[in-house]
Amino acid sequence: MQGLGYLEETVLLLILSMDDEAYGFSVSEAYKKHAGKSISISAIHSVMSRLEKKGLIKSHMGGATAERGGRRKRIFEATAQGKEVITEIKVSRQKLWSLIADLS
Repeated sequence: MQGLGYLEETVLLLILSMDDEAYGFSVSEAYKKHAGKSISISAIHSVMSRLEKKGLIKSHMGGATAERGGRRKRIFEATAQGKEVITEIKVSRQKLWSLIADLS
């Protein structure tokens, strides 16, 4: 299994949850909503760059939009390898959680 840091894992999960709308700003907004913390778009781009280098996500340029002043945005999606890695992480975590009887 490929090792991922907490932020890499979280960003990969967010990208998987966003279908075709995962780009820098949308991922940073989703992070704020679900993690309850702000993160800069440059930090998100840095994480997505690392994930892409690891082969866990891929990107393509979306169409230009008027609200972006005619600029295009880079859209990210998980690769088959990314889906496999996140599934392995989920299984591993579930095994560990099953070892804990009660947290109260």
